[in-house]
Amino acid sequence: MLRQDKTLSRANTRTTMGQLYLTTFGPAEWAILVLWLAAVTAPIAYSYKNKTPVALGISVALLMGYIVQYGYVVLVNYGLELRFVWSDLLLIPSRLDSPVYSPTLFTAGFLHSSWDVTHVLGNVLVIALVGIPLEQRLGTKRFTIIYVAGLFGGSVAWVLFNSGSLTPAWGASGAAYGLLGAYLSGWPRDEIPFPLILIRPWPVTIIALFYFGFELVRAFNTVGLGGYSTVAHMAHIGGFVLAYALVPLIAKGGPYPLGVVDGGPRGFGNLRAGFDRMKSSMVDISSMDDPWTELGYAVPKKLQGPLRKLREEGDEAETRIAWIGHIAEAAECPVCQSPLGMVERRTGPQLQCSKEPNHLTWPKQG
Repeated sequence: MLRQDKTLSRANTRTTMGQLYLTTFGPAEWAILVLWLAAVTAPIAYSYKNKTPVALGISVALLMGYIVQYGYVVLVNYGLELRFVWSDLLLIPSRLDSPVYSPTLFTAGFLHSSWDVTHVLGNVLVIALVGIPLEQRLGTKRFTIIYVAGLFGGSVAWVLFNSGSLTPAWGASGAAYGLLGAYLSGWPRDEIPFPLILIRPWPVTIIALFYFGFELVRAFNTVGLGGYSTVAHMAHIGGFVLAYALVPLIAKGGPYPLGVVDGGPRGFGNLRAGFDRMKSSMVDISSMDDPWTELGYAVPKKLQGPLRKLREEGDEAETRIAWIGHIAEAAECPVCQSPLGMVERRTGPQLQCSKEPNHLTWPKQG
């Protein structure tokens, strides 16, 4: 969530007059600022270099940055006299007349309330759980563009609705809501694991509209009815709307066509779809003889229970895979005493002799 903080609105009047506050820093303030910059840039750089999800890198960066911010608060509480290190990075609408503060439209998105850990955790939750599958859909470069667009859209919306305000705002929620809007625009039927009432896979449509609808209600209560909130609701809406509008342009030529329905990218949905396809082709083994009986051999005592369970519970693809895998590890071919293995086919898993498949391949397909 992007937060507005009136307790910081008088951090230093010089920041509203085009003069950077960091020009007054001593060695301690500079050390903290440099440490914070390293904390928020290193995880993202690592993600790009090692080709790991940038969404994960951003999530780690926000958490690391928060830890440095919290460390600053601890030092101040212990009596160390320090200037407010992040004054020049906060988004304050009244000082955007000066070009020197234009970067705050982006830098504020890497800062969070140091006395409210739910501020950063709420954003990290969305960026990680929604951002990683969305990045797989878009590709890293396009995902980065969407993330920055959501962040920018949130900041601009906040400034437009609070022109001339001295109240600072900070937080990555414009970007987080942008990811929700982007996913809704591009692949609304994907299912992703998310803690929405219950922790389970939810359609992106439900997740995104739940967040956006709730935000519209809260924004109306604050802006339309004159209520008070420390949350910058218009920033959330701005990030969501801009990213939603840009996805058809940015996703063009990406890894996945817009609107494709395949259960989700390399995640739970895609795995579930694969299991469902396998199940539709599997033969019924509930009344079938086990492979030992079929070949005229006595069933080893240690396999009687697993084989019974396999026939009773093996109507689901993942259950059949688990039991056949267990039997393959525990048994050997009754013909040649060679190890058994499991072969996964589109028509379901099969138990097979590793030396000579003609000795034992079960169940037979079709």
